[in-house]
Amino acid sequence: MPGPAAPDLARVARLVRQAALQEILPRAQDPNARLKADGTWVTDADLAMQRRVQHDLAALWPHIPLLGEEMPVELQTRLMAAEAADPEGPGLWVLDPLDGTSNFAAGLPVFGPSLAWLQGGLVRLGVVFDVMRDELFSATLGRGASLNGQPLPTPATQVPLAKAIACVDFKRLPAPLAARLATRPPYSSQRSIGSVALDWCWLAAGRFHLYLHGSQGLWDYAAGGLVLAEAGGHSRSLNGSPVFNNTLDKRSAVAAGDAALFAQWAAWLAA
Repeated sequence: MPGPAAPDLARVARLVRQAALQEILPRAQDPNARLKADGTWVTDADLAMQRRVQHDLAALWPHIPLLGEEMPVELQTRLMAAEAADPEGPGLWVLDPLDGTSNFAAGLPVFGPSLAWLQGGLVRLGVVFDVMRDELFSATLGRGASLNGQPLPTPATQVPLAKAIACVDFKRLPAPLAARLATRPPYSSQRSIGSVALDWCWLAAGRFHLYLHGSQGLWDYAAGGLVLAEAGGHSRSLNGSPVFNNTLDKRSAVAAGDAALFAQWAAWLAA
C-alpha cells in the first residue's frame, strides 16, 4: 500500500498565497502590533496566518507536523528534534507566518509569509509570498526556482564586486566587520529591506547582487535559501559552513547571485 503523498509545490503555493491574501492583507490597516518577550514584534496577522496555514496544511498532509515561529520555544525544540531523529519520516513544515513584521506594523510594504518543507535533513520545498507585490517565489530541490510560475533564470551576466548592490543587515554583524563595511565597502551601494525571506528571494531575482546577515532563524532562511540555490546563487555562513544545518540555531549568511561574485565577496570578507 503506498504511503502518504509528498507535498506538491503548486498546491502549497496556492495555499500560502490564498491564506496571506485573506489573513494578512485585510489586517494591514490595523495591525495591533505588540512586543514579545524576546523584543520582536507580533501582530494579529502573524497569529491568524499561522493558525490558518497550520489548519490548511493539516487538511492536505495530516502526517506532516508544522513548526511555526509563533509557537512556544519548547514545542519548536521538540518538533525539530523529532524531525532530525527520523530522516526517513514525513519531515516538517517550517513557517514564518509574517516575515517583516516590523515593516508590516509600521506600514512599510515589504513583508510576507515563508514556508519550507524539511525532510531527510534537506530543505525540499520552499514558498515565499510578497503580499503587496503579489509575487510568489517558489522552489523544489533539484527542479529550479520560479516567480509567479515562471522560471527564475540563472544569472546571464556577471557583475564585478565594485559595481554590485548589496543587501546588508548591519545590526546583527560583528562590530569590527560592520565598521569595516561602513567605512570601506567593496560594493557600489547598500540596501536593507527588513524581510529576511524576501532578502533571499530578491537576491535570487537579481534585484541585489550580494547579501550579508549576521543572525537569522530557520523560518527566515529555509525557503528563501532554497529559492536562491535553485536560481543558481551561492551561500554560506560567516564561518564557512552551510547556512542550513537542520537545527534551530541562529545562522549568519553570506550570499551572492552567481559563483564568481560569491567568490569575490567571500574573499573580501575573509581578508
